[in-house]
Amino acid sequence: MFDLDKWQEIYETIRKNKLRTILTGFSVSWGIFMLIILLGSGNGLQNGVVNQFKADAENSLWLYSGQTSMAFAGMQPGRRVQFTNEDYSRTKQSGLDVDKISSRFTIRGNNLISYKTEFVNYTIVAVHPDTETLENTTSLKGRFLNDIDVKQYRKVVSISTVVEDALFKKEEPVGKYVKINNIPFQVIGTFTDHSERDLQRVYIPISTAQRVFDGSNRISNMSFTTQTHDIEELKQMEKHLINTFAARHKFDPKDKRAMFINNNMENYQRTMALFAGIRLFVWIIGLGTIIAGIVGVSNIMIIVVRERTREIGIRKALGATPFSIISLVLTESILITSVAGYVGLAMGVILLEILAPHTQIEFFMNPSVDLRVAFSATVLLVVSGAIAGFFPARKAASILPIEALADE
Repeated sequence: MFDLDKWQEIYETIRKNKLRTILTGFSVSWGIFMLIILLGSGNGLQNGVVNQFKADAENSLWLYSGQTSMAFAGMQPGRRVQFTNEDYSRTKQSGLDVDKISSRFTIRGNNLISYKTEFVNYTIVAVHPDTETLENTTSLKGRFLNDIDVKQYRKVVSISTVVEDALFKKEEPVGKYVKINNIPFQVIGTFTDHSERDLQRVYIPISTAQRVFDGSNRISNMSFTTQTHDIEELKQMEKHLINTFAARHKFDPKDKRAMFINNNMENYQRTMALFAGIRLFVWIIGLGTIIAGIVGVSNIMIIVVRERTREIGIRKALGATPFSIISLVLTESILITSVAGYVGLAMGVILLEILAPHTQIEFFMNPSVDLRVAFSATVLLVVSGAIAGFFPARKAASILPIEALADE
């Protein structure tokens, strides 16, 4: 039942000791404020890094050729390992858990793209259709490359929204012809991408590029997705690929510089584990700050009990129960802790909301805290207030009326 007299008494106690109450509450408020800011900043960093992973499929392996650093089968180190169309075909048919796969041939040199009087320089990348999945691109107009484009060596191109704006302004691009290094290619669609880097490119069929731009059967690199999410299975897959490519291109499988494999799933899981550790560390720091505030509140409540020893003794002499004494002290402690904590919580959330629109950089995005954190903070505040007031309340309840009056 709501006890008006108790709340009036608590109000009077706080009013008579404003400065002491404010300074005590500030330590709790600062602890919650720092916890919210640290958690929000950690989320902002995590959001930025996760957004970078969205640039490519998470469950993908990326294979890159290198240069040998070890002698092998009578051949000297320093040989360039060159991937070919055969590597793509054999990997696709290897029996491994290959879902989407694409090889890539990058056009080097002066990558001039023009339309009417507009001339721009962007990266020209020759790929297979599955690149749409591997690069997490989203087609906005028209379509992306397809298997028929590759089989029939079609001179078609899919351009990014950045290239579209640079060349076509407000004109509809699909169906128009652009010139790539002075060779006409028909625009079949436009796409967008999470990565700013990937928006600086256009995609053409790899078969067309190899024929038109003297690529022969060479490819720059290769990538594929897999349904496997188990890290150990993926490592076994990497080992199998290295052994297979080593036998085909005649290099030592132990040669770390001859071939590189980037395992996106392993990188993603390792990064998420790192952020889990960061969140734990932030909670430890935040809780440590809050505990310091709780100790301050508890000390102040002990002083309050000591100052009101005579009053508590009179109360007990008039029939007040130990529970009523404990309830009075605990309520005041929880009130101070909760109000101060909510102020810190609100200030932290408001600051994050103000900063969020101005901190959208590559590796730091949308610093914020979710409802679970707010709920956890609420529970933490109530529990903290109860802990802070428990020992002073127990001390108050143990006061004997005769001893309290004798002390005076």
